[in-house]
Amino acid sequence: MTPGHEAEPGRIDTGRPHPARVYDWWLGGKDNYPVDEELGRKILAADPTVRRGARANRRFMQRATRTLARAEVRQFLDIGTGIPTEPNLHQVAQEVALDARVVYADHDPIVLRHAQALLHGSAEGTTDYVHADVHDPDTVLGRAAESLDFGKPVALSLIALTHYLGDEVHDLLKRYVEALAPGSHLVVSQVTPDLNPEAVERAAGLFRHSGTPFFPRPLAEFSRFFDGLELLGPGVIPVSGWRPEPDDVAAQAEGIVPVYAGVARKS
Repeated sequence: MTPGHEAEPGRIDTGRPHPARVYDWWLGGKDNYPVDEELGRKILAADPTVRRGARANRRFMQRATRTLARAEVRQFLDIGTGIPTEPNLHQVAQEVALDARVVYADHDPIVLRHAQALLHGSAEGTTDYVHADVHDPDTVLGRAAESLDFGKPVALSLIALTHYLGDEVHDLLKRYVEALAPGSHLVVSQVTPDLNPEAVERAAGLFRHSGTPFFPRPLAEFSRFFDGLELLGPGVIPVSGWRPEPDDVAAQAEGIVPVYAGVARKS
């Protein structure tokens, strides 16, 4: 990781839950606090699919990253990366292409501290971290440009992030996509009420009560994220069905995962 690309991290607030740390608890990680576990347990009781969803999102990220790296994409920008969980995006990309360049962006201080310790890439490529908020695209893109060449294709990933963003999400995505060169890709997954409405609404209510905005989106609204882009097959689809591998097929037998996913190319 190249030093100096991130802002000084703020104080870690252990008095209120944080989505990245709740997500880490669902994945079986250790980088969370009792307040995160408490909310994680409440949401899991309200919506038993959330742990499956967290795992399905991780597998989707890995499949999408491998797909794009095999298609000669060599630059990746992952916004809202969360606490590192192996295999991380850079490990997947650099397993396919040692010279892949990866930048992670997140605004949680605990994510930054773990990133500094854990996110080390190949000698041929680069792995860097930007401490910035998705709501500040100028900062995210400006600091990412110290490691990435935005004159060449970039794969922009927002995995399990957009459901924490309100109506501003469309303007934000437009700003990020406008900064990408032709041949770039947008990779997104998002919680939906379509597949399990009552459970998802209970989970959303618990997030909101904890102070975290949460916005599940139906298919038509999620599909808007890809307006003007060329969707890769199989298009917008429940997350486990996007180019599934054997582990995904096996996981689908456990039950539904109320998450949509899609990958699209900028012409």
